[in-house]
Amino acid sequence: MNSILEKKTSFQTAETGIIHGRFQILHNDHVKYLLAGKRSCRHLVVGITNPDPLLTRKEQEDSQRDNPSSNPLTYYERYILVNEVLQAEGVKPNQFSVVPFPINMPELYKYYVPMDGLFFLTIYDDWGKKKLDTFESLGLNTHVLWEVPPAKKGISAAEIRRLMVDGKPWEHMVHPRVSHLLKKWDIPCRIKKIIANCA
Repeated sequence: MNSILEKKTSFQTAETGIIHGRFQILHNDHVKYLLAGKRSCRHLVVGITNPDPLLTRKEQEDSQRDNPSSNPLTYYERYILVNEVLQAEGVKPNQFSVVPFPINMPELYKYYVPMDGLFFLTIYDDWGKKKLDTFESLGLNTHVLWEVPPAKKGISAAEIRRLMVDGKPWEHMVHPRVSHLLKKWDIPCRIKKIIANCA
């Protein structure tokens, strides 16, 4: 991890940090990412991207992120999952907030997150690099938590969704609270129905 981007990562603990993700499905590596952000700030604002279809645009660098089958969970369900997991991991409710974050609509950022906070991100591919470029073009203070090649990304939400559709074990890839709620909401069945309707 000797990326030139790492030269930008020395800073004192920020008062407010902003982190973001689609979290479709919130998995164990997402939890590591969220906790890494929290360790670097006093209050963490978690921005949930693709909050609804009207706040989602196609992206050349990530062509599947607007696909209905890639977005089976509602904003509210993801809000619940993030809240449940962070509190289960010992983060107090007054130490974080969860908000919508239309990642591919930079003109709307100011309506959802504090623009003077420290924006955290990770980079695995061209989509991550584009987000960093966007943040920097807006003059935002950024911190790359880590940058690794796609082959070393780790758990993939797309892989979990595929396992659900195929009826194979997926529970080991998510937090116990997430597993419980996804089963309660019957998300595997929902994904199958979305795929069937899109066929």
